[in-house]
Amino acid sequence: MSGNQKTSHKKGKQTILLKLRILLLGVQGEGGLLIRLLVYFLLIGIGFVYLYPLIYMGSYSLKSLDDLLNPLVNWIPTSLYLDNYETAGKVLKFVPTLLKTLYVTALPALVQTAVAALIGYGFGRFKFPLHRTLFALVLTTFIIPPQVLMIPRYVFFDALGIIGSIQSFLLPALFGQGLNSAIFILIFYQFFRMMPLALEEAAHLDGAGHLKIFIKIAMPLAVPAIIISFLFSFVWYWNETTLAATYFGNQLTTLPIELQRFTATYDKMNAGGGTSGAVDSINEGISMAGTMLTILPLLLVYFFTQRWFVEGIDRSGITGE
Repeated sequence: MSGNQKTSHKKGKQTILLKLRILLLGVQGEGGLLIRLLVYFLLIGIGFVYLYPLIYMGSYSLKSLDDLLNPLVNWIPTSLYLDNYETAGKVLKFVPTLLKTLYVTALPALVQTAVAALIGYGFGRFKFPLHRTLFALVLTTFIIPPQVLMIPRYVFFDALGIIGSIQSFLLPALFGQGLNSAIFILIFYQFFRMMPLALEEAAHLDGAGHLKIFIKIAMPLAVPAIIISFLFSFVWYWNETTLAATYFGNQLTTLPIELQRFTATYDKMNAGGGTSGAVDSINEGISMAGTMLTILPLLLVYFFTQRWFVEGIDRSGITGE
């Protein structure tokens, strides 16, 4: 074999190895086959961890008592048994409890979002004495668990006569002290800081005041931050049971609170029914149906708002970009 042939053979071998390396590992800015397989494997694994509880609850909530007792029936029930949902709906008093839950979660979430936007705009666009100190104090409130302030607030709210009403949630939200308000203030602060000053200067030249600029210019531009803040606030108020049970007492209730009392309520409803204990006692299918009914509104909210939710995270700057 001549020298030229050896050189050509060596270059051909290097080219093949280079193509194989690009295929497996990829090039800068584009992952190869191995990288993609690794990413898919991680995504599938993480997705399974999150979806497994939902799949489990959905499967068991549709099982009859015979399917639950049958060791051969594992994931797929022999038939769709919807009586579990009917029973769970009666125990939870689903429709009236859902309306009360929406009332005590959506309204405080709206107020908290509006107030956080106003505070974030003030910190982001104005300079005043002790600006940094006050902003640091606002962010410090995020690390204080709300349960630490629960007793002092209860005494204060009791003195105001607002225990047992939604005002115990609305009052802190109105003053920027709702559930995790500090993180929403930070989101709006970062968003408004990125807003071009030229827009405000042009509005000032047209005779607009600060409030009009905030309502007409800043808020429409802050739609991604508003969506993120409202959705997170809504979910956190929805899932809050300790503060809700303490402040609302027996006057107001929510689906998560009723879910905590699910077994006791079911036993009370079936006490003295005159049937066998095996039938009267709650089973896993009914419990899972009650849990599914409790989280179903949140799943629907995310299903219909996921596009705006993802766009809001991408555009609001909370990813650190």
